[in-house]
Amino acid sequence: MELWTGVAEQYADFASYAGDSPCFEAWARGVVEDPDVLAWIGGLPQIKQQPNLVFAAARWHGVPAPGPYAGLRDALLGDDGSIRATILARATQTNEVGRLATLVPAFARVARGRPVALLEVGASAGLCLYPDRWSYAWAVGGGEVDEVVEAGVGPRLSCRVKGDLDRPVGIPSVAWRGGIDLNPLDVTDEDEMGWLTTLVWPEHDDRRERLVAAIEMARTDPPDLVRGDLLEELPALVERAAAHAPVVVFHSAVIAYLEPDDRERFHDLMTGLVAEGRCHWVSNEGKRVLPRVTATGPDVAAERPTFVLGVDGQTVAWTHGHGRSMRWFG
Repeated sequence: MELWTGVAEQYADFASYAGDSPCFEAWARGVVEDPDVLAWIGGLPQIKQQPNLVFAAARWHGVPAPGPYAGLRDALLGDDGSIRATILARATQTNEVGRLATLVPAFARVARGRPVALLEVGASAGLCLYPDRWSYAWAVGGGEVDEVVEAGVGPRLSCRVKGDLDRPVGIPSVAWRGGIDLNPLDVTDEDEMGWLTTLVWPEHDDRRERLVAAIEMARTDPPDLVRGDLLEELPALVERAAAHAPVVVFHSAVIAYLEPDDRERFHDLMTGLVAEGRCHWVSNEGKRVLPRVTATGPDVAAERPTFVLGVDGQTVAWTHGHGRSMRWFG
């Protein structure tokens, strides 16, 4: 979804993405129709107006979810400063490991059977840096009777696939795993992991279970995370990762947080690194976030909520934001 727009537009856009959370869809539509709440949210810095951050902060302070919009409204308009302080101090670092079910086929394509060094941009707690610790079931076909393509060893992630998925899907071995974030989270910190749990949408018990498993997985072998600005630090990190194996730089639902000019700078940076042979680039962002990547694939209908999965700047799939499904173009 787009974060650098007006409040009403942003919440209407979020509602279109949040169809598998009836609570959040209703809350977002409620905000759009509520001038007082729109004004309250509009008083926040623009990057802090995003729905998932506001909703998570309200839940952090006791607003029940699932629950009626009135509970959110009363909490925001009656806030004593606590909810606002949480919004200003925290960020939406969701770290959805379910996205690995859509990322792994792209990793496999660039790895070509070789070990890789995985470098995640906007890594949060680094929970998506362990694709080799999960198993996968891709239901390919999109009809009543699908072919199930399986791979990997560990807890299972499932994804419905339309299109001719590259097969077999090999799970790359990971020689090194690391990332960069403005505020990397510590998997051993209970407060920070509690916040990550609150970011999971109310009805999504399966995602919460996966998150707990992913946190425990990362605690046994914490990733190498660097605090810094991706536009400044990334080239040096690519060099560092390259000492271990061919580098795959990836990100998912991260570049939307950059202002539009910085998104273009990031695209140019990655295009240059790929052209120089220093890394491969796997991107997974909302359809409007990296427009030059989106433009390399089929036209996306304006009303269609989707992420666009890219490999080295070229569209290979449309994906569900939490990894539940994808349309593979190859």
